[in-house]
Amino acid sequence: MQLYKSQNLKVHNSLSGKKEVFKPLNEGHIGMYVCGPTVYSNVHLGNCRTFMSFDMIFRYLRHLGYKVRYVRNITDAGHLVDDAEDGEDKIAKKARLEQLEPMEVVQRYTVDFHNILEKFNFLPPSIEPTATGHIIEQIEIIKDIIEKGYAYEINGSVYFDVSKFNDSHEYGKLSGRKLEDMIANTRELTAQDEKKSPQDFALWKKAEPQHIMRWPSPWGDGFPGWHLECTAMSTKYLGETFDIHGGGMDLKFPHHECEIAQAEASNGRSPVNYWLHANMLTLNGKKMAKSTGNNILPGEIFSGENNILSKPFSPSVVRFFMMQAHYTSILDLSNEALLASEKGFNRLIEAMDTLAKLEPKQSTDFDLNTWKQQCYDAMNDDFNTPILIAHLFDAVKHINLIKDGKESITLEHKQALQQSMHSFVFDILGLEQNSDNNKDSDKLEGVVELLIQLRNEARSNRDFATSDTIRDQLAALGIQLKDGKEGTTFSIS
Repeated sequence: MQLYKSQNLKVHNSLSGKKEVFKPLNEGHIGMYVCGPTVYSNVHLGNCRTFMSFDMIFRYLRHLGYKVRYVRNITDAGHLVDDAEDGEDKIAKKARLEQLEPMEVVQRYTVDFHNILEKFNFLPPSIEPTATGHIIEQIEIIKDIIEKGYAYEINGSVYFDVSKFNDSHEYGKLSGRKLEDMIANTRELTAQDEKKSPQDFALWKKAEPQHIMRWPSPWGDGFPGWHLECTAMSTKYLGETFDIHGGGMDLKFPHHECEIAQAEASNGRSPVNYWLHANMLTLNGKKMAKSTGNNILPGEIFSGENNILSKPFSPSVVRFFMMQAHYTSILDLSNEALLASEKGFNRLIEAMDTLAKLEPKQSTDFDLNTWKQQCYDAMNDDFNTPILIAHLFDAVKHINLIKDGKESITLEHKQALQQSMHSFVFDILGLEQNSDNNKDSDKLEGVVELLIQLRNEARSNRDFATSDTIRDQLAALGIQLKDGKEGTTFSIS
């Protein structure tokens, strides 16, 4: 029996605004689409958090036994600056500033995106389509929407008619906005505006002579609107209706709202059953922004080459930090938070190492089955990783009690606990026990063992002053010594 049959997964559906029992369209199979990056700069740490959230969700769904087709796109056509309806697109602007071909910009930052995600131990998506690779599909959708009366062409550009759509559908149902309110709060169209209404959005834009990225279409040379690519790619690879669509909270309006309108106008049906949105990442209590200097790139965290953090932090420590907050919660990055996460991560990994070395007994004090289901209950509650991590540290506490001889565990339960810890820590949370960390740990263990040996010699010589000094100074560094019948052991807090 597949594990998903015994677990009751609930997800927070942004469309309904509440948690719902998750039921895929086809038993055992899930289609999931996540909006990927626009590759005109190094990947933003906040975007990494969003992609990491859905990597964790992808991992858990696979762990439950689902076959998941995970589609995450690359936007390489460069939607317009500030997502306005005119101006220069982001990739073309970067190409002009750096005197490169647009596809050189795309290649450079796509490689950076993949390199950073690999360091964070992301699983690759099933399909990673590009916007420029699906221009034909986008043009066909536009033709279909025009034919059904929900779009109009003017001067070589095509716009989606939001008011016409809203007559028979509900535009704004994902974000909770009413078209009447949006109309009341927007400016009047100027003489230069082509659109019938400020709420209308571009499906296709006419390319001015200076515009680099352009494609032929029935309406003349131009380029697709930002929202259209995701409708084209998700529909092609997952069908007219699929299970999960994910992205950042900032994409809920207008991007995802427009995706729903395009799909319903074209196909006559709701495109997605469950909309999931990850929340933002702040830095030292403020929004990340290059313009204010309150910004840090993932590579700068790993290398320590920044003016914000006191030291470098490994990708797994940063990932552990992000998993300590629910994916729908705002998370604040700071030096203190990363230092605390590093301690917690090290404690977790050390406990797993300790578990492997435990001597099994004839009885077990740890209620393994109850603990294991509590871990699943946390993940089944809309992928609640902070609660899962709390349960993992409950296991850490018991592991250390067994190590100290205050509790016991049988061989069968020890092996089952090892397997469960491995599943939750490595397979689902996606953490890694880095080889560099292992080398450092081995070196530290060697140094502490040497100091324990020197302390034992001092004690045998009745040099208690030296013995106490070694013990106290190690304690000040967070290394606790414990004398027992079988010798002296140590733990790191």
